Amino acid sequence: MKVFIDCDVLLDVGLDRAPFAEASGVLLDYLEENPLSGCIAWHSLSNIYYIATKTKGSARARDFIADLCGFLYIAPTSNQDVLKAIQLPMPDFEDALQCAAALACGAERIVTRNVDDYANAPILVSTPKEYIGRL
Repeated sequence: MKVFIDCDVLLDVGLDRAPFAEASGVLLDYLEENPLSGCIAWHSLSNIYYIATKTKGSARARDFIADLCGFLYIAPTSNQDVLKAIQLPMPDFEDALQCAAALACGAERIVTRNVDDYANAPILVSTPKEYIGRL
């Protein structure tokens, strides 16, 4: 099953945000052991860099991004996917972009801590803890 990983899950691991980092780390470990099963949005990388650089510095942020790109697939998105995101009945446009990217990469589920933000998403959504409980 291909899953789409929301930016918050990646940041939980990269910034070691307790108590979320544990379940998110188990999820990323699983995806690293199962290549091509996890995907992320291109724009998540700039978000990660911007946020992680503030506390971890540029070099560590870049290393974390390089590590992620070693086992996570970047969703192939286009203008059509942005237009689709605009049409989604979601109040947060960044979440709509994430959802459109998930659909573009053929993901069956979005894994996020912010499940409520995806209430109107046309794709299944679960937390990292819920998802790893299914493995």
